[in-house]
Amino acid sequence: MAEVLAINTSDKKGVIKVPVKEAELIEDFGIQGDAHGGPWHRQISLLADESVDKMRASGIELNSGVFAENITTKGIELHTLPVGTRLRIGKTIQEVTQIGKECHHGCAIKQQVGHCIMPTEGIFTKVIKGGKLKAGDTIEIIE
Repeated sequence: MAEVLAINTSDKKGVIKVPVKEAELIEDFGIQGDAHGGPWHRQISLLADESVDKMRASGIELNSGVFAENITTKGIELHTLPVGTRLRIGKTIQEVTQIGKECHHGCAIKQQVGHCIMPTEGIFTKVIKGGKLKAGDTIEIIE
């Protein structure tokens, strides 16, 4: 069963996000109080802990949020989901809008960690139905 491992937010773009106990997701905005929120296609970023494990295998200690992901997941291969896939995450519904991204010049994550997996394994969603979200909430693909 796929689940939310951690929820992470920041008040600035391009920095490591910090874990929060729960978050309020707002329809067509994203996470209340997060710098990436707004009426655009990359409202929320997700990264699988299994993707982070690939970097941990080289001896680097990494926590949730270090790649500036809003939601760290477990048990789902996010980067294989096609754009347009809808996910029920807790009580929220999100739609996949982008797979990966190009790190901007001077990306703090790449500078601090040495490599960034968001360009190939992170995904982005927009919020279709808002609600509260917390660690442990289940994730399912809506057919």
